[in-house]
Amino acid sequence: MAVVILGGIFFWIVIPFLIILLSPYFDALFHFPCFIYGLVNRTVALVFMIGGWLFANWTVKVQYSIGKGTPVPLVATQKLIVKKPYTYCRNPMALGTSVFYLGIAVWMGSISALGLGLAYPVGISIYNRFVEEKELGERFGPEYLEYKRRTPFIIPSFRRKPS
Repeated sequence: MAVVILGGIFFWIVIPFLIILLSPYFDALFHFPCFIYGLVNRTVALVFMIGGWLFANWTVKVQYSIGKGTPVPLVATQKLIVKKPYTYCRNPMALGTSVFYLGIAVWMGSISALGLGLAYPVGISIYNRFVEEKELGERFGPEYLEYKRRTPFIIPSFRRKPS
């Protein structure tokens, strides 16, 4: 549980703090314009931030309750999870966190914050594709390969598919 709490602090506090701290510096350095539309920014940002946070944390709950593990590789899930939210995409936690960071960027009205927020999904996607998927294939075998074949990587699919 301590590892999950530390991960939560890193992904929900440290990274957002760095985006908020660094983006004004980069906006000024590169003369990026702001996109501030008052209430529109705040409303869109809150929808993204709350929705992304809830979606990502749903995955943690599902990993703990169904998968009997955590998102942290040191305490990995013991069962392959093929129920919601993992029916929408194979990496719903990365999707939710990315949407949350996008919300921060919209709140700030900062192009640099968008860029900094996009660094996370790029980095985590590379890790997931080349490290995590290999490890999941080794741990769960043909069951994971079938799940991988029918479920999108990170861009969700909300349509029902035949099993």
